[in-house]
Amino acid sequence: MAMTDAFETLVAEGAAVPVEGWDFSWFEGRATEERPPWGYAALMGDRMGTVASALDIETGGGEVLAAVARAPRLLVATESWSPNVAIACRNLAPIGAHVVAVADVPTLPFADGAFELVVSRHPVVTLWDEIARVLRRGGTYLSQQIGAGSNRELTDFMMGPQPVNQSRSPESLQVAARDADLDVVVLKSCSLRVMFSDVAAVVHFLRKVRWTVPDFSVQRYDRRLRAMHEHIQREGAFESTAQRILIQAHKAG
Repeated sequence: MAMTDAFETLVAEGAAVPVEGWDFSWFEGRATEERPPWGYAALMGDRMGTVASALDIETGGGEVLAAVARAPRLLVATESWSPNVAIACRNLAPIGAHVVAVADVPTLPFADGAFELVVSRHPVVTLWDEIARVLRRGGTYLSQQIGAGSNRELTDFMMGPQPVNQSRSPESLQVAARDADLDVVVLKSCSLRVMFSDVAAVVHFLRKVRWTVPDFSVQRYDRRLRAMHEHIQREGAFESTAQRILIQAHKAG
């Protein structure tokens, strides 16, 4: 197959994969990402087993939350992207979770002190004041965040050099939590190797993880995708670096 035909076939494949939910199994054999050493899903699951009420913010398709071994009596998940809401309802029904569709606005539709535990994995925006408001006194916020400059190699390859959003640094998260009167008790960060083995994986990733290249489309980035394809053909893969942060904060009793 000629290189141009191979490129077009791979791009079409990456563009056709559904992006709803947070199931990344399609990437098997095409892309890899190292896992953080702290094991967020297990930490979150352990916490869920110790409380009577919990909230998962930006649950996606509910894939991570659905794996908890013991769900609280009151378990609520929010999601703002409508294609994910139906998936989350299906995935979370077996554990008795309530899924609430929310708008992308800086409020949470819950009463003050409604939850003992609030969790969030890879939130686009962290609503610190609202999290503090809906937490009960003595409650906990646990989150795995995307760190500053995550996958900047991929972003810069596609868009040219871009500024790094330092509001996602560990120090900035700590300040934001403290400004919301939450006491930070755990703050860890790590860098993770990411490898893309074909341009189809790049296309699907950029469609799914939309903040990496915010204005991405296959048509708009055709020239850079061709350069990416040539890079992978020449080097065997494209390497990037994901940044992750674990933060745990408590509301004083």
